[in-house]
Amino acid sequence: MEPWIDYELPADLIAQQPLAHRADARLMVLDRSTDSIDHYHIRDLANLLHSGDRLVLNDTKVIPAQLRGIRDSTGGRWQGLYLGANSNGDWRIVCKTRGHLHPPEQIKLVDRDGRTRATLWLLEQIEEGQWLARPTEDRPTLELLEEFGHVPLPPYIRKGNMVDSDIADYQTVFARNPGAVAAPTAGLHFTPDLLRALEQSGVELSAVTLHVGLGTFRPITVDDPLQHPMHAEWGELNTVAAQELTTTRAEGGRIIAVGTTVTRVLESVVAAQKLDRQKTSSIGPWQGETDLFIHPPYEFQLVDALLTNFHFPRTTLLLLVQALGGTELVRRAYEEAIREEYRFYSYGDAMLIV
Repeated sequence: MEPWIDYELPADLIAQQPLAHRADARLMVLDRSTDSIDHYHIRDLANLLHSGDRLVLNDTKVIPAQLRGIRDSTGGRWQGLYLGANSNGDWRIVCKTRGHLHPPEQIKLVDRDGRTRATLWLLEQIEEGQWLARPTEDRPTLELLEEFGHVPLPPYIRKGNMVDSDIADYQTVFARNPGAVAAPTAGLHFTPDLLRALEQSGVELSAVTLHVGLGTFRPITVDDPLQHPMHAEWGELNTVAAQELTTTRAEGGRIIAVGTTVTRVLESVVAAQKLDRQKTSSIGPWQGETDLFIHPPYEFQLVDALLTNFHFPRTTLLLLVQALGGTELVRRAYEEAIREEYRFYSYGDAMLIV
């Protein structure tokens, strides 16, 4: 069956802010065994999951990677998105400005109060429209980003313009490891109270890390979606989480991925360690870059169920969801979500595929 990547969404269903209480978001449950769709809320998760299930969370932390500045040469406005650094400590940045940049070019960074108090030199253009840049201040990168950066909201939320509340709203309550330029949005639904309720009901929690990169927003533009060049992201499964997953697997519990990012880590571990769902071999720690492209057909080895938001059309995320849920069931779910006026995308509602 051909994968399904296109659908029409009324603009007013794109959530522009989260609900006042995260766990009040709606939850559509897709049951593959009965081919059925039911409607709940995130706060019902403790009753929907089973004792012995293991919920796996992504503990990446969104960094304030969106930068704004003034070009010294022209006085024009400049925008940049910090993507990481190379071995020399130079920043990798995607830039947006009017006219052409001519390296080496000096940018005066503007902080959130509108002050220009730091300088960034654009050194050279590299692959995929990225630039190498070097700040003149000899300070830790995260410290500079905290001072001058903005929350890198996707363009469908207020055209990417953050408000103060986004600093907390666009971050999970379990974020620990800085490095993402986009939130693992399925995790945004959880509150400390909900996590406690899940643990009290016998659901166990583990954490992995996947630093969500710019490629997560890249649409599929080729005629054959399976020929889309998949982006790479850095991920990690540490020793503690690996042992927890091994135990759950051996005891017959379900492994439930919170988000496509967690799914990508877990199935990358499978590929790296050649794990087999039918065998009880132990799962080892893993760390590295993954460009795993999950699409129908795909045989999942570690992930038994998935909690995920509703995704943009023509994206690899939508293909991953179909690989687990089945193309026709997922298509029906999206059609029903639109009819029932679910809230879509990063600050929107969620689905649980079991």
